[in-house]
Amino acid sequence: MTEGSLLKVSGLRTEFATYRGALVAVDGVSLALRRGETLALVGESGCGKSVTALSVMRLVRRPGRITAGKVMFEGQDLLRRTRREMQRLRGSRIAMVFQDPLSTLNPAFTLETQISESLRVHRVARGREARERSVELLAAMGIPSPSERLHSYPHELSGGMRQRVMIAIAVSCSPDLLIADEPTTALDVTLQVQIMDLLAEIKRTRGLSIILITHDLGIVSQFSDRAAVMYAGRIVEQASVSELLGRPLHPYTEGLVGCIPRLGRPDVPITPIEGTVPDLVRPPVGCRFAPRCPRATDRCVASEPPDYRLESDRIVRCYLHEKSSLASSGEETG
Repeated sequence: MTEGSLLKVSGLRTEFATYRGALVAVDGVSLALRRGETLALVGESGCGKSVTALSVMRLVRRPGRITAGKVMFEGQDLLRRTRREMQRLRGSRIAMVFQDPLSTLNPAFTLETQISESLRVHRVARGREARERSVELLAAMGIPSPSERLHSYPHELSGGMRQRVMIAIAVSCSPDLLIADEPTTALDVTLQVQIMDLLAEIKRTRGLSIILITHDLGIVSQFSDRAAVMYAGRIVEQASVSELLGRPLHPYTEGLVGCIPRLGRPDVPITPIEGTVPDLVRPPVGCRFAPRCPRATDRCVASEPPDYRLESDRIVRCYLHEKSSLASSGEETG
């Protein structure tokens, strides 16, 4: 395991059975998360970001299944843990904030019931102590009148408040790893900043490591240390955020950066990525981005490039950088 790594994913593959054959949503994903850092998982909708997170949590439901790889968390391979062992780890050591809090929170139970359940299941607190702890958590999330809000149901809260409740439940047992899956989806810009500021404060005060799943490069630039770019089930580039956004190397990453409007620079055009994402039941033989890539060659179409390590902390999967690579590796060592 890489020194300082809390989580290391190697060769992860998750597929879904369909009438047309196996759809491989996550195909050989390898990445590492260091202690105390925020790693952003970036890419278009449908590229495999959320399925990667669900695979790490062992929450992939049928017809999906994990078919290969390792998910090492503090030296333990989570893919080899029993269902009961995973139940103990989820919430206590690894927690997740899902995309849609309204569909994740149970509409039939009050906030008190749902927050205290996590505390009770993981034996953090019970009874009056759990209620007091729930009030403290809501207050820490910036929810006004927290003791009164405990009696509320999810539908009685605004979208921003529901997201704060989800975060409160996720951090209630002081996990080491928090996975935030599009935590600002469907929120206006002001609420997005508030939620991200809240996550940054939680990370600072509790020493969390965070995997942030998003397609918003603006959020990535402000709140992440490193980023991994996914395309069609595979990671195509990994680097520090400053390097990735300031000097993107993979043509897909260049395309994502080119889609960002430049404030105060009306002379810089917004360049869309032409084409559509590939069919993951029958993906292209070579580089999966080749059909959309303006710099693709016959070699790109014929065979998939390996991961090229350009610097100690920078990896790109593109033949354009073959000559400048330090070494070829099929596994991220972060």
